[in-house]
Amino acid sequence: MRVVRILTVEDHNMTAIGYKYILEAEHFGDFRATVDIATSYELGKQKIKLAPRELKYDILLLDIQLFSARSKETETGEDLAVLARKVIPATKIVFMTSFNDSIKIKNVFKSIEPEGYMVKSEIDQKSLRTMVETVTNNKSYYSSVAFTSLFKKLINDFTVDKLDEKILYFLSIGTRTKDIAPLVSTAITTIETRKRQLKVLFGVENGNDIALIEAARDRGFL
Repeated sequence: MRVVRILTVEDHNMTAIGYKYILEAEHFGDFRATVDIATSYELGKQKIKLAPRELKYDILLLDIQLFSARSKETETGEDLAVLARKVIPATKIVFMTSFNDSIKIKNVFKSIEPEGYMVKSEIDQKSLRTMVETVTNNKSYYSSVAFTSLFKKLINDFTVDKLDEKILYFLSIGTRTKDIAPLVSTAITTIETRKRQLKVLFGVENGNDIALIEAARDRGFL
């Protein structure tokens, strides 16, 4: 019987074990699933890098909120997805996350174009099985909240790019606006314009930098 190899990168150990227990016990018909677990950003990165020289994964399940213990800057499941696209491009990528905000979901799809997106509050045995079957058959799978959130914002082309993410990060650690400009190699006027755009996007156009940081954190960008 064909084996579908899955790697789940999830820093909540019990959640990762739950995925493994459910999927390996399922009877998929013409294939069975085996699930490998990485419980940190570093372990996930290591397994992805080794995959081309070992047995490649068919599906990669990624939590978005993964932080590196070795870096002051946030390194997330999105970073691992970018790496996976380079080293194991045939592997299907599915995000398994608590983030259900439409802006965050749209931003993930803009940068990664994953084969699936599941909001954790909707995940159960049936949806896990359906997701694996769907993705294995070269189709995309989105849980209902993700689907609704994604298409709610299709008419809005504005997304948060890498420069915006750096600005948010430096603001979150207390860096003054005038000191951010040289750190990201751009003009102070550009930083101010980006901040105004971000405040509008996050619905805090009349708020200060603290309000912006809190809104960005609530939406999964910090």
